[in-house]
Formats: sequence, structure tokens, C-alpha cells
Amino acid sequence: MSEIEVQLKKGVLGLCVLALLSRGDSYAYEIASRMAAAVDMGEGTIYPLMRRMQSDGLVATYLNRPRVRRASTTASPKPAAAALPNR
Repeated sequence: MSEIEVQLKKGVLGLCVLALLSRGDSYAYEIASRMAAAVDMGEGTIYPLMRRMQSDGLVATYLNRPRVRRASTTASPKPAAAALPNR
């Protein structure tokens, strides 16, 4: 895969994550599972992407503590992400 294709795929994956989060908060594993069916992406790709999007201010995370299972981190889009396509 060429460098241009790699960078294009990175950008598309970020937009796909924001599109999924616009429908509701989600776990990174759930996002990876949904995207793996549609895009050639390994499960390990989503976590660095989510960390980068969080440090860029596009995604916020919070600790979800359900009563039935262990606590896990949930992601939600930040208001700045809504303005992303208008850049």
C-alpha cells in the first residue's frame, strides 16, 4: 500500500469513527467490530486511532461502571468534531 493510500485510510477511519459516535456513545471494541465488517481493519488499529482523536479534541472518553461487568471506557464525540467536515 502506498503512503498516500495509508494516509487516506487513516483519514477515512477517523471519519467512520465520528459517524458511528454521532449515533451514540460506544466502546472502542464495539466500534472496531462494526468497522471490521466494512473496512479492512485489524482490531488493534482502533485503539491508537481513538487515543489520537482524543488528544486532538475530537473524542471524549469516560469510565462506564455497569453493575454486571467490569468498568470500561466509553467514547463520545466532542462538539468540535461536529464542525470537522466544514474545515
